[in-house]
Amino acid sequence: MRKSRAKKRERSPDPRFSDPMVTRFVNNLMWSGKKSLAFRIFYDAMDVIADTTGEDPHAVWKKALANAMPEVEVRSRRIGGSTFQIPTEIRQDRKMAMGIKWVITYARARNGKSMAEKLAAELIAASKKEGASIKKREDVHRMAEANKAFSHFRV
Repeated sequence: MRKSRAKKRERSPDPRFSDPMVTRFVNNLMWSGKKSLAFRIFYDAMDVIADTTGEDPHAVWKKALANAMPEVEVRSRRIGGSTFQIPTEIRQDRKMAMGIKWVITYARARNGKSMAEKLAAELIAASKKEGASIKKREDVHRMAEANKAFSHFRV
């Protein structure tokens, strides 16, 4: 028999915005356990967003994540010797994880001077429904739409 599922731990809210989701974002941004550096990059990006747009950076960040989160994804399932791509809805926790990972991945791939500037540029673009992370979301949705005929195989 398998062991019981691990308990979800509460994340402590970040010091500036008092939002546990910011801590989750920073944890994904962090490399080699350098959390203070990841927080500095995130807060510098928030300052760049505030200077560039003149809006509340926390609201821009939330809007960017909401725009980058996918609603459906395709899952491979083997049925009768053939593999089908079956569109399935995503639970909220996974949506958030995918949105965060896409924004950070495509921010790292951008051209720019510092990581804070690249992250700020990607977040501003995502909040306007532009940028590479939004394109990735649209590609996932398009794939799910194309394979809608196989949705009756859903588990």
